[in-house]
Amino acid sequence: MEIQEKRPTVNIILVVINVAVWCIMELLGDTLDGAYIADYGGMYPEFVMNGEWYRLFTAMFLHFGAEHLANNMILLAAAGGRLEAAVGHFRYLLIYIGAGLLGNIVSYYEMIYTKNYAVCAGASGAVFGMIGALVWAAIRGKGKIEGLTTKGLLFMIALCMYYGITTAGVDNWAHAGGVAGGFLLCMLLYRK
Repeated sequence: MEIQEKRPTVNIILVVINVAVWCIMELLGDTLDGAYIADYGGMYPEFVMNGEWYRLFTAMFLHFGAEHLANNMILLAAAGGRLEAAVGHFRYLLIYIGAGLLGNIVSYYEMIYTKNYAVCAGASGAVFGMIGALVWAAIRGKGKIEGLTTKGLLFMIALCMYYGITTAGVDNWAHAGGVAGGFLLCMLLYRK
């Protein structure tokens, strides 16, 4: 029975949903086309301002091309399963969704502030949230959790943020919001 408790069921379901949505979107159109992504739920500030708040959620399951999807799903598979084993299925889902939403909200308000609008999509806010949550769980675990160290996790965040800063078209505000959201939600939900 304990083996089933540790199985990252929710994480596997989230990976499958993300991949399935991308496959369907790719069959119906071009996932590298920003207008196409916006038409099917991508986050675009003007649409959100006009009451389409659901886009802050739906954008978490859309990806710009196979490489974007693969990067997010590899990181999610690596980090998410460990977090789910530590916090449990329901708390994991709350952290994933909460961190993803917070990442998209931070991105939305940054675009409103700078008046530099772009179509945003991807699970990376939620994925970065998993890493932020693992940082808190590692701190609570005296520097380690599920074979990961606090220093190693912080290095992973720094490396991913560096990649985002040096690569065009990456929404670093969603990443930063996701890290903060995951860390804060894990503080509230994680019981060692």
